[in-house]
Amino acid sequence: MEETYRPLFHEIFTKINNAKDKPKKVAVLRQYRSASLEMFLKAAFDPQITWLVPQGDVPYMPNDAPDGTEHSVLEREVSKLHNYVQRETSDGPIVGNPNLNTMKREMMFVQLLEGLSAGEADCLVLAKDQVLNKKYKGLTANLIKEAFGWDENFVEIGNPGYGRKVGRVDLGRTQADIDYINRTGHQ
Repeated sequence: MEETYRPLFHEIFTKINNAKDKPKKVAVLRQYRSASLEMFLKAAFDPQITWLVPQGDVPYMPNDAPDGTEHSVLEREVSKLHNYVQRETSDGPIVGNPNLNTMKREMMFVQLLEGLSAGEADCLVLAKDQVLNKKYKGLTANLIKEAFGWDENFVEIGNPGYGRKVGRVDLGRTQADIDYINRTGHQ
């Protein structure tokens, strides 16, 4: 029977956790592959991505509305993650949104978490701390690379750019990256 409902990220990760072996885990990732899921997993596992919000518990009020009601969806909110991360390069870090001060960035992160369902907010906090694999067994960087055909830099093999080209903000190459490349000519 074909699914008519797109599962939330924490539901996809639970399916991966519950899959019995690696091929089944890869199949789940491929089944639900989307640009948003790729960006989220890149932010959670790419060692070149550093989160600019403090590690550990976040003081926010969890949204107690049931999944699928009265809250935003992480799949749509992923495009805002550039506000909370920076990418390490050989020329130094490139901040996704350099116009935010620490206090504003942390306040926006709390608001983002409070708008998500409890399960998705938990996923985002785990991704921030880069420990998503501690809750969802088998969800590892190697599994993601295999499922999406990515190399060690979390870039699609054979693709000179970052990620699939589907007209989206990519955590691998932010506007600051593009400005830097245009200024210096360095990739």
